[in-house]
Amino acid sequence: MSSTPESLPCAFWGELAPCDHLLQVYDDETHFMETLERFIGDGLASGEGAIVIATASHLTWLEARLRALGHDVEAARERGRYVALDAAATLATFMVEGWPDERRFVETILPVVRLAGAHGRGVRAFGEMVALLWAQGHTEATLQLERLWNRLCARETLALLCAYPRIGATRDFTEGLDAVCALHSKVDIVEPGAGGGKHRAAAMDGASILQ
Repeated sequence: MSSTPESLPCAFWGELAPCDHLLQVYDDETHFMETLERFIGDGLASGEGAIVIATASHLTWLEARLRALGHDVEAARERGRYVALDAAATLATFMVEGWPDERRFVETILPVVRLAGAHGRGVRAFGEMVALLWAQGHTEATLQLERLWNRLCARETLALLCAYPRIGATRDFTEGLDAVCALHSKVDIVEPGAGGGKHRAAAMDGASILQ
């Protein structure tokens, strides 16, 4: 059954600020994809530019859902309002000996942000590259990439959504998660359970969401 904007889960970010850096930690893939659908779909509907850096399967699913909701994905892509990139391939362009290189990161991502934000458009982006690093156990590299995103968000007034799956982690998932949360402005942790699980959402102010 097709979902509608009204049937999607409530946006945990509330009123989205231009430089918000959002985080969702999820156990249920469907719930995550519905969150992504709302985040990107709402941006396109309001005339913003949208950037999606994701795995091929997530890109395919998202674009099918956007079309079902009435978005002309191809037209948005042609006008530069919708930019889709493969997460692994994009990550490889700026990793140097297992570490995110800031100069290469900016050279890779900044032109995409400028394209999506042409003509004064606001921009929102989803990035799955941090999740790839995290799943491989590269905690410090993950944190560094989040810091690079924070600098770019502040510089370009970019709103960013990140998402980390619990499944696929190579170690205790809670180890280091506080540090990840602290690098985001708003956090939604979806606990395992029926019906999408239990949520712990918070605006980060230096306190631990895990306590």
